[in-house]
Amino acid sequence: MLTRRQSLQVAAGVLAAPVFVRAADDRPAIALVGCGGMGRGDATNAGRFGRVVAVCDADAGRAAVAAKQFDAKPYADFRQMLDTEKQVAVVLNATPDHWHTLVNIAAVRRGKDVYGEKPLTLTVDEGKRLVAEVKTHGRVFQTGSQQRSDKLFRQACDVVRTGRLGKLTTVTSTLPAGLRGGPFRPSPVPAGLDWERWQGQAPATEYVTERCHTNFRFWAEYSGGSITDWGAHHNDIVRWALGELGPATVVGRPTAAPVPGGYSTFSEYEVEYTYPSGVVHRCVSTTASTIFGGAAKQPVPRSQMAHGIKFEGTTGWLFVTRGKLEASDPAVLTDPFAASDPRLPVSDDHMGNFFACVKSRQTPIADAEVGHRSVTVCHLGNIALRLGRKLTWDATSETFGDDRAANALLAREQRKPWTYDAV
Repeated sequence: MLTRRQSLQVAAGVLAAPVFVRAADDRPAIALVGCGGMGRGDATNAGRFGRVVAVCDADAGRAAVAAKQFDAKPYADFRQMLDTEKQVAVVLNATPDHWHTLVNIAAVRRGKDVYGEKPLTLTVDEGKRLVAEVKTHGRVFQTGSQQRSDKLFRQACDVVRTGRLGKLTTVTSTLPAGLRGGPFRPSPVPAGLDWERWQGQAPATEYVTERCHTNFRFWAEYSGGSITDWGAHHNDIVRWALGELGPATVVGRPTAAPVPGGYSTFSEYEVEYTYPSGVVHRCVSTTASTIFGGAAKQPVPRSQMAHGIKFEGTTGWLFVTRGKLEASDPAVLTDPFAASDPRLPVSDDHMGNFFACVKSRQTPIADAEVGHRSVTVCHLGNIALRLGRKLTWDATSETFGDDRAANALLAREQRKPWTYDAV
């Protein structure tokens, strides 16, 4: 419980470094928003560095499970939780994608540091707003694109950036296909689920089992499909290796159409980006038959998915995925780097890097700007798939120039009352 002195410090120090409640183990208080498997996993991971004291979910059953697991107080409204639990210094956000930005903004406005799951946003406009809020309020923000804290991905990017493949010409990021199915029928809302709250800013619709929880990412109302889900990992690594803000052009082609009344994101696709440096980046999905065995309706374990990133240069190639790094010439992976070679910053523990920065007030390995710029690449791909034509992107102004139809897709109308004004 806060002392009177600590309460005054919290009230007066919203824009300063977070106030850590001094428990016997001297660790910061943490609040979790989004109590599904990913959220509870993040909270367990963060428990190495702090104490989870409050949890929140629109599904009362999920909140109850998390509350019991972490001996924490459950809430249904994250705003009430943040306003009540003044001792909280860190917020973990593992909500569905369409809730990411509003929860993140609410937290940073209240002086909390945030670990926000990927993909960072639902739209490009949301990312611009979040980056501005983080800067204004001086918060530490880590995007959950944890491949930036994986030594194999970092090594791959170092190899590319130091020119060991010659001049880079082509990159191919292969992502798992999304789900393609439907049409689906409405069903009764499960007991304990606040369906109105869960839908949030998205258009109101009848409850459909396949819309909620795990499969939300395959509905355009709530997410961007596999191109934002896995693209927030692999396309992030592409951008890390290239060292560029974003592409100059993008064109996309769906290779499978959504089923009317079913999942509404593109399950299979080919997208081609050209960066200002001239590097061509092809982002392609695997086929549903490869991933789901043809008619299967549920995804197989991710460890069985064929995906990764291939970098090709004038003198060789390199392929990296989780747990694997190989090259046309193995020596490019084993020869030591020269002292003069440019090297990327090192993080070997993504959650640990975040909490270290919470204490030091330094910038973490995947801050809000990184998360925003990388998922923007994915959002641009979805926009190109929708419009079916080549688009020109200005990464500095973050617009499609005078292309009104494309610019209109950079933001979405938010359903009241779940708007920026609500947080």
